[in-house]
Amino acid sequence: MEEMQINKNYLLLKNWWETIDLTNYEKNLFNKQIISFNQQLFRLKEKNLRIGIYGKSGVGKSHILNFLLNKKIFKTDIINGSTKEIEKKEWNLKHQTLKSIELLDSPGFDLCNINFPDNIYSEINNAELVLFAVTGDLNRNEVIKINSFIKDGKKIIIVLNKIDNWNKNELTEILKNIKSKLPKDLKIPVIINSGNNIKNYIKEAINRYGEILLTLNSFQLADKLFLKIKEQRLKKRQKEAQSIIGKFATLKASTVALNPLILFDIAGSFALDTALISELSKVYGLSLKGESARKIIKNISINNFCLGATQIGINTSFNLIRKIILLTAPFTNGFSLLPYGPISIIQAVIAVQSTKIVGKLAAKEIFIRSKVSSLDPSSIIQKIILKEPEIFNHIKIYLSNRNLNNNFALFLP
Repeated sequence: MEEMQINKNYLLLKNWWETIDLTNYEKNLFNKQIISFNQQLFRLKEKNLRIGIYGKSGVGKSHILNFLLNKKIFKTDIINGSTKEIEKKEWNLKHQTLKSIELLDSPGFDLCNINFPDNIYSEINNAELVLFAVTGDLNRNEVIKINSFIKDGKKIIIVLNKIDNWNKNELTEILKNIKSKLPKDLKIPVIINSGNNIKNYIKEAINRYGEILLTLNSFQLADKLFLKIKEQRLKKRQKEAQSIIGKFATLKASTVALNPLILFDIAGSFALDTALISELSKVYGLSLKGESARKIIKNISINNFCLGATQIGINTSFNLIRKIILLTAPFTNGFSLLPYGPISIIQAVIAVQSTKIVGKLAAKEIFIRSKVSSLDPSSIIQKIILKEPEIFNHIKIYLSNRNLNNNFALFLP
């Protein structure tokens, strides 16, 4: 049953990716992320789980992995910092539903002589499970790194290594201090590396939710790529939308300033707003017909009283004044026409500003409507049934930070 589910999720993700029509510019721009996602998609298909270890230099990361392997594969040395780049080795575990498990060793994040530290963090962060190795109480930098993994929805196991340095009372105090610095609403295990503690715990964790971790991590990588593509496209559409709004603002200003008839003025403005919304809907991939565009104008006017008053009330008043000026001109030898020009200019300015407001509000509403029809990996993540509260809480943090950090309203006109 579990194998059928992971295959179903693979096909779901594969089909989603095939629907993404990328331009050549986007392919080049996101080449690194696309490669990373496709590698993850392949790992999901092959049921290949990755476990990465992270921590300061000298905490015994390579030693912990060698202990799991029962072999001295990863280089260790009495001098700190023997690992200079990511190193990988397959861990053969019997009686696992996953086909393979890969262990990733990493340099200490506090080393100054390693190349591309951000890339190293990113690769460990792309693993399904992170072992965070420490040798005592957490310092400020370790807490920062742990919180970064947590914000990304990563499942973490803290491994307290080199416990021979502490007596029983000191060890108890260290464990207490570590737990006090971790989020209270998350169950982050702190395992002492003594005997087979760490090996048994990881084996049990893999048996318990290895497939879930692999599936969710695949969807998270898809979601991160989706967000980057979406942001880039919205920035491009922002420029297009601003150009369209500017064009209609100029057109409306000319129409309002030159048209002396009230009914034609109001009807013309309404028609231009309708056309503006229809053009904006095409920019954001949501083709709206006249009736749908008019409904948006109605909603905007109802929800924004000042805008409605500006477009109807003030313009109507100015049109009445202009009409009176025209009617009284023959009786004043034309002197009453003097204010006509300034009033037309004021109306043109109001028309420009109101059009910009309509355009911005309409773009926001169109964008919200267009999101409903798009396939968003985060919506799939939320639909996955999670039987493990530990994992579910981590993913909730990821989704919360995702929504907080990706305010796409910033990229609207």
